[in-house]
Amino acid sequence: MSDSEQTSEEITTHAPLHQPAFVTTHWSLVLSARDPGAPQSSEALEKLCRAYWYPLYAYVRRTGQSKENAEDLTQAFFARLLEKQFLAAAEPQRGRFRTFLLVALKRFLANEWDRVRAQKRGGGQPHLPLDTELAEEKFRAEPALVDSSPDRVYERRWAMTLLEQAMSRLRAEFERANKAGEFEKLKSFLTADRREVPAPSAAAELGLSEGALRVAVHRLRKRFRALFREEIAHTVARSEDIEDELRHLLEVLSQ
Repeated sequence: MSDSEQTSEEITTHAPLHQPAFVTTHWSLVLSARDPGAPQSSEALEKLCRAYWYPLYAYVRRTGQSKENAEDLTQAFFARLLEKQFLAAAEPQRGRFRTFLLVALKRFLANEWDRVRAQKRGGGQPHLPLDTELAEEKFRAEPALVDSSPDRVYERRWAMTLLEQAMSRLRAEFERANKAGEFEKLKSFLTADRREVPAPSAAAELGLSEGALRVAVHRLRKRFRALFREEIAHTVARSEDIEDELRHLLEVLSQ
């Protein structure tokens, strides 16, 4: 299991949310300032697209498109999205960026495939810096799910992307505290059963007592849960939507 493949039991819906004022979260900011000339909205939307492009790429690949076609279509979709031509359709899906993106992508694929195919690659439009080689490696490593529909793949990769972002932020916090080595030794406890007691050898390796290690693991897990919730908060429009989205993603991860 990779660093980001956190067991759903660890991410309870009762962990305290540690985040700034909700009005500053990315998707709510986009929805509150959809004027094409609003720089904050444009920056927030581009940041969201940079973070969540892989689930869309995986969706397009699962529909049967080749690597090259999936790259072209994903780039063309983001070019259109960043021009704000799709944001007018966000109202019916105000709650979740996850839902809005998938609805917009399906509409784009239905209407724009012939035009994208006829254009020279890139079409002179600005590109997001997508690492499609890495994306293809990840796509080929996807588990063989019983229901491997594009929608199922998209939802699972969306949840995994949130976990990866939370893990990246947690690692960065340790690095800023000059504790990168400690993080590397502790991170395995994030995917362990929460009832599992750290072995005495692990405490000795870290130079901690067994009690101190248990406290450190508890704090690590608590902080990871908080960061995961913050990442979810960036993708919903209202604070009251966080719990429902969290429960949905945990269900996706448990399948």
